[in-house]
Amino acid sequence: MTDHRLLRWLRPWVFPAALVGVFEWYARRASALGSDALAPPSAAARAFVGAAMDGSLWQATGFTLGTAALGLLLGALLGIALGVVLGLSRRAAQLGSMSIEVLRPVPSVALIPLAMLGFGFGVRMELAIVAFATFWPLLVLVQSAVQQVEPRLLEVSRVLGLSARERAFKIVLPAIVPRLFVALRLGVAVALVVAVTVEIAANPNGMGYAMMIAQQSFDPALMLAWLGWIGVVGFAVNAVMLQLQRMVSRRMGVQP
Repeated sequence: MTDHRLLRWLRPWVFPAALVGVFEWYARRASALGSDALAPPSAAARAFVGAAMDGSLWQATGFTLGTAALGLLLGALLGIALGVVLGLSRRAAQLGSMSIEVLRPVPSVALIPLAMLGFGFGVRMELAIVAFATFWPLLVLVQSAVQQVEPRLLEVSRVLGLSARERAFKIVLPAIVPRLFVALRLGVAVALVVAVTVEIAANPNGMGYAMMIAQQSFDPALMLAWLGWIGVVGFAVNAVMLQLQRMVSRRMGVQP
């Protein structure tokens, strides 16, 4: 039984390990032929340890995660609130549909020049762009989830004389918990991607900026180390959100 569990745990890692092995062989072969554009994963691992030891890894990671979290918080609060309103009110949804469909397709990175004019370089600019990017998917998914709430629940809330605020907190939000966490998991992924992108393009802080510095310093091993670490951080954050979703759903008696 123990061997079976170990095999089941190891099975998902077979393909990634094979890819790392192939890339190690290819990078070493390219280096032997005189190319310095690629670094083998073993060199990236050593560069990663160096960045962890000198503290730059944790400082940049903390900045990116903190900024992404704050931007997601702003976008989520606005997106969830407006999504509930549009989901409950057909008239409000009709009035806002044109504005949403015009603004939603605007790429968040296209706002970097405008945000730089308004907020300058630094945290506020990145927060504004992350909040904008996460606002739209949360708005659309929450609105859709609210519109699919069992109509009889809303009828009962009206019969009981619940206010709009009480209806939202006591009926609607508990009913959309599983879909709400799906929206939040999507928002987390968007927030991290946009935060790193902004740091690469315009903000001299965080993991994206550190990767750009490694590229400009012709240090492919460190650049690959940062790239791999960003993937690990994204995987870990998604795993935490999934666990939180399951925990909250169990406490509310809802199957995730």
